[in-house]
Amino acid sequence: MSTGERRVCLLTGASGTLGDAFCQAYYRDYDIVAVCRTRTPAVPSQLEWYIDPLAPNATVPENDSRVFVVRSDLTEPGEVERVVDLALARFGGVDLLVNNAAHVRLHPGGIVDGDAALDDFDPHFALNVAVPLRLSARLAQRCWLHAGPENRARNRNIVNVSSISGSEVYPAQTLYSASKAALNQLTRNIAAEFAEFGVRANAIAPTTFPALVPTEQVARAIVELDAGAVSGGVYGVGVEPERAAGSSLRLAEP
Repeated sequence: MSTGERRVCLLTGASGTLGDAFCQAYYRDYDIVAVCRTRTPAVPSQLEWYIDPLAPNATVPENDSRVFVVRSDLTEPGEVERVVDLALARFGGVDLLVNNAAHVRLHPGGIVDGDAALDDFDPHFALNVAVPLRLSARLAQRCWLHAGPENRARNRNIVNVSSISGSEVYPAQTLYSASKAALNQLTRNIAAEFAEFGVRANAIAPTTFPALVPTEQVARAIVELDAGAVSGGVYGVGVEPERAAGSSLRLAEP
């Protein structure tokens, strides 16, 4: 079960740039189910923890908050269901689902340069759209659907990590952009459907990080949406116009 009053966060793509930054910044604040394929986030977990080399048997305070690592290729049959079942068995519920895992492959020659783009269609949409859909549906079916009062009391919600590419045109990003645009619309529809049982859904659409916006700012945007009350929005991070004072977000699309 969850430790104390901390919220339970199911985070995919936990070993990537954003996932690792989120875990490092917030593993003391959330009980995190960190889903990754190979590398694990650089925080204490049930698989590895910190030691003091000068006192190997001493207690290290950081180890009091360990993420729960689950290794998974979420595009494989049955893996989404396995991850959801493990999260619920470990913590009893999920308060925040962060769909962060993504597939991206650029095609500088465009979609007509051989078959590379055609072959990459399925990988982009499988991980960037189908996995968030399946995770949201399975969590709703197994945890949220008949728990409206509890969902509202715990402010349960989904944050999908999209991209500014989902609403803008950039060279070589046709498939990635299309998948993120689909994720944006999926987010809006999930928000409308899940409102019936008190679960919110939003997306963040950051510009390039860490080159143009600090990764920590993108991670903070997830926490800001988790703590808020909005639903059905796609929020830019690190994009113009200027953000409101004290906020990491702006509404990217109506």
